[in-house]
Amino acid sequence: MKFKVVNLGCKVNAYEAESVAALMEQNGFVRAIGTEKADAVLIFTCAVTNTAAQKSRQMMHRARRENPDAVIAAIGCYAEIDPGALSDADVLVGSANKNRIPEYISSYMKSHEKYSEIADLKHPIPFETLHMDHFEDQTRAYLKIQDGCNQFCSYCIIPYARGRERSMNPEEAVKEAVRLSQSHHEIVLAGIHTGRYGREYNVSLGELMQRMLNAAPSLQRLRISSIEMTELDQNFLNLYANEPRIARHLHIPLQSGSDTVLARMNRPYDTEAYYDKIMTIREQAEDTSVSADVIVGFPGETDAEFEEALSFIRHCHLSFLHVFPYSMRQGTKAADMPQQIPAEVKKMRTRKMMDLSEELYGEYLDQWIGRTASVLIESVQKIQYPV
Repeated sequence: MKFKVVNLGCKVNAYEAESVAALMEQNGFVRAIGTEKADAVLIFTCAVTNTAAQKSRQMMHRARRENPDAVIAAIGCYAEIDPGALSDADVLVGSANKNRIPEYISSYMKSHEKYSEIADLKHPIPFETLHMDHFEDQTRAYLKIQDGCNQFCSYCIIPYARGRERSMNPEEAVKEAVRLSQSHHEIVLAGIHTGRYGREYNVSLGELMQRMLNAAPSLQRLRISSIEMTELDQNFLNLYANEPRIARHLHIPLQSGSDTVLARMNRPYDTEAYYDKIMTIREQAEDTSVSADVIVGFPGETDAEFEEALSFIRHCHLSFLHVFPYSMRQGTKAADMPQQIPAEVKKMRTRKMMDLSEELYGEYLDQWIGRTASVLIESVQKIQYPV
């Protein structure tokens, strides 16, 4: 029996997708290659924006069209918050019991009875550890160590899709890191709020990273996928500055460079605090690359607030940006805010912010001209130059 996996989401989704794929193989399924027909298609959905949700629906219909006799499983965030929109799926699994997906699919193949496993996120749910030995054809591996969010930013659906914060047991996390280090040179620690790791175990993210590095001496690089500026305490920064195997890159979401917009977003900092944190990082580890997420066109964002954001980001000398036009998400506070920004204005502001990102990235690359750096090779491609 053959299966395909489609991941439409973040690094957390990527880890979950590959972990479930490994479980499928352990249960006798074989991964389909290329255009091969599949007996089961597993779609790891995303709901962070309306566009992502639409892509999840489209992918489900495409999977059905291309594999008419296959079991279609819709998994993850969108399945959790709006299972009715994915009612055509044969198997629905939300934010819990992903490790039972092979069982659910096998059961459907025998009975042809649809199965739905949607978690009750009004109550805490435990962290679900999914094991992974290696990521095929990748130098780096992802390791999900944290899930859930307690922050409730006004634009974000994730707390409703992922539930409250929870972490992998630190002993399990170290074992997973050691296992992955045997096949990969770099491990990327992923989570919804990676920096809030381990609060229920009284173990900080920095402490966990030190344990991993001690237990996996062959590991060349340990990286954090994303961390909030409020989670960068001095203990972590001391480790970061003094441990050369931690990647000199921090992705620190900003979302806006305007204090009034940040307040409407319900972000727990202002621009002064963000700037001070970046300066502290650079004082202790001057080669650090700092990138950020930025949302443009948030409800009520004026031309002046947008220009303020551009100016602040340029002042921070960030390395590059992940730019997102604001996408209304039903169920969030921002969806009901007045003064929603027209699409053409959001498009124009997105272009301007991306132009700034390209400018900043060029400046960052220029800093490395004439210097020697250690790199990990992901792929090798022969280039034929004209004589």
